[in-house]
Amino acid sequence: MSKLYVVPTPIGNLEDITLRAIRILKEVDFILAEDTRTTGFLLKHLEVSTRMFSHHKFNEHSSVDKVAERLKAGETGALVSDAGTPAISDPGYLMVKKCIEEGIEVECLPGPTAFVPALVNSGLPNDRFCFEGFLPQKKGRKTRLELLESETRTMVFYESPFRLVKTLTQFIEHFGAERKASVSREISKLHEENKQGTLDDLKQHFSSKTVKGEIVIVVEGKSDEKKKKA
Repeated sequence: MSKLYVVPTPIGNLEDITLRAIRILKEVDFILAEDTRTTGFLLKHLEVSTRMFSHHKFNEHSSVDKVAERLKAGETGALVSDAGTPAISDPGYLMVKKCIEEGIEVECLPGPTAFVPALVNSGLPNDRFCFEGFLPQKKGRKTRLELLESETRTMVFYESPFRLVKTLTQFIEHFGAERKASVSREISKLHEENKQGTLDDLKQHFSSKTVKGEIVIVVEGKSDEKKKKA
């Protein structure tokens, strides 16, 4: 029976993959990989020999139709990204959307994604939060930050290590130096770091060191003055 499986892969430690995910990767007819070299390394480690096809942000618009035809013909496929859950700040949304439009069953497996452990490790309220992912790099960035100035929920962002200090500086400008926040990097890897404090504390900490690895920034929402007064 034709089906597309969305399969999360480890964001660091290769042990962070489910037994079910391994079974699905072995059983499907093909795997759609963001980078076949990166996924190839994982598949070799897992002793999976399923054939792979490239499916990334530069070709997904042209590949979704071909993949949908394979699936409608009765094949099964697995969609993976380089790390984490596909379609969360990674390619995948268009493929899932296409399958739903074509009546092809889609099943997303639970598994690794960077923002959940970062949010929990932050110590900030996580009963309600908003996931912003990567902010626009240039056009629209300032406008987006201005809109978030009134956000009362905890905010979660992804960022490049090369822009971390600059982003923290911009957060100070829009949210205030004393706003509580957390920075997590290298999640589930050997040199994982979770640093909590005010935005100013974090800026000082990361300005004095070379930063590597994928970054998740968690920022406290604006205080609800009505609750405080009550």
